[in-house]
Amino acid sequence: MVYRLMNLGTIIISSLLIGFAFNMFLLPQKILSGGVSGIAMILGLLTPFNTGTFILLLNIPIIILGYLRLGKQFIFYTLISVAVTSISMQVIPERGISDDPILSSVFGGVIVGAAMGFIFRSGASTGGFDVISMVLSQKREMPLGLLISFMNAIVVFISGFVFDWELALYTMLSIFVTGKLVDTVHTRHIKLTLMIITKRGNEIKKNLLANLVRGITVLDGEGAFTSERRNVLITVISRYELTNVKRIIRESDPHAFVNITQTTDVMGYFRKD
Repeated sequence: MVYRLMNLGTIIISSLLIGFAFNMFLLPQKILSGGVSGIAMILGLLTPFNTGTFILLLNIPIIILGYLRLGKQFIFYTLISVAVTSISMQVIPERGISDDPILSSVFGGVIVGAAMGFIFRSGASTGGFDVISMVLSQKREMPLGLLISFMNAIVVFISGFVFDWELALYTMLSIFVTGKLVDTVHTRHIKLTLMIITKRGNEIKKNLLANLVRGITVLDGEGAFTSERRNVLITVISRYELTNVKRIIRESDPHAFVNITQTTDVMGYFRKD
């Protein structure tokens, strides 16, 4: 219950930050965000209607897709994120903090990217292309920020034709920074290989299997200097699981030796959740 409340609080605060970045950095300079939000910004700049309203309307069919492919809880959290962003953009005044378009692009992109990363980590999205990217990310192990940046290229071209190509370049800069920050915060695609050398192999194995949905290979080992028998446990986990796994190992055997390396790729079954 506490974990869900923390996720909900993170989603709400992050969504407020996105609305702040849109109205304080990007929209005043006619710099767009990516995906559906970028399209909504174009419509908001060209019509008398608020951008937040278009964000809500354009996300309806995509949220239905996410409901079918990504689950009820994910969509519930995503709806909250979209609603909070939409409402915040109608409450926060559209007033630029800086007149420099480069600074606005970078700082707006940083805030939006970091906020999106925390929303993804909390099991939600900001709607739009994010939902489509997460569906694709489940199929192939690719960095989410890279997928989003690739799909958002269309917004850059629309920006160039509707406004001017200099603004399109600023939009590209903002989208690039956003993608980098998303991948910095959202690290689910990163896999780690753990080699655990311990005298309490059965206890660690039992506790890991009780808390993770991961396979474990157990080997027999021998200390070269002491000739003492050891168990060597090898497993692959996602970056998100590392903190929990380290806690389990410390509680099971405080003297265990653990080697943690980043894994380039995984072949065979590996649960992507």
